[in-house]
Amino acid sequence: MNSIDVLVGVIFVVGLAGIVVPVIPGLLLILGGLLLWAVDVNTTTGWLVLVVAVAFLAVGTVVRYVVPGRRLKAAGVPRSTLVVGGLLGIVGFFVVPVVGLFIGFVLGVYAAERRRLGAADAGPATRHALKAVGLSILIELTASLLAVATWVVGVLVT
Repeated sequence: MNSIDVLVGVIFVVGLAGIVVPVIPGLLLILGGLLLWAVDVNTTTGWLVLVVAVAFLAVGTVVRYVVPGRRLKAAGVPRSTLVVGGLLGIVGFFVVPVVGLFIGFVLGVYAAERRRLGAADAGPATRHALKAVGLSILIELTASLLAVATWVVGVLVT
């Protein structure tokens, strides 16, 4: 294990944290770390590890948008609700650093659903939206962990 391996490991830890707390572009960090390692190793195994790990990340990215989107559509939550939640999340991030992102998102989704459905039905719709966002994070985290596990195998093999 050399210094690049350690640096890439640190990049992965920061990237995984960025997936759970979406302030840092976690997926891009992981992808960059994989590329850095493959260029440093510059072997067939290194490039194969990169290809397999990128495949995990690509599939995870597609599934991340498709599955929660279908669940939201089935629950009757429109995309506009998530847009409002996202915009208020961004505002909240600057008003209350880091945690404001989550607070703003939840308040935005609730406000949009309350306006659309009324007070009685806004709660269940908000819960559906939050579950979908949680599922999206879980899918991205799983794909990223599979990519990191692929790298670990590659480090052990090379």
